[in-house]
Amino acid sequence: MKDLTKYFVNKNIIFKELTEVFPKDLKSRKKIKIYDGIAIDKNYYAIFILDAKSRFLRKNANDLMDLCNKLIDVKKHNYKKKELLISSPLCSHAKKLLKDNGWGVRIDFM
Repeated sequence: MKDLTKYFVNKNIIFKELTEVFPKDLKSRKKIKIYDGIAIDKNYYAIFILDAKSRFLRKNANDLMDLCNKLIDVKKHNYKKKELLISSPLCSHAKKLLKDNGWGVRIDFM
């Protein structure tokens, strides 16, 4: 979590509260880290960190959006900012799909 806060401080985003949500709480078996945060400018963030060796495809983007919808149902809050931090290669179709649905995609994490 320290790396995550340091990463966002470099992007001029400071969190007053940041908690980890486990995929098991969302009834998922995916190997992904999920964080729920509130920035000092009162924006709510849903942050998904994915560290994989294989390419992130459009199918994975659809699964990610379903996982975000489950997070919204569990937390009962619609997030203003949704971020995907990824270190693996990203398919251009998946990136376009996420951008069109209001996601921020950052490939340079880790």
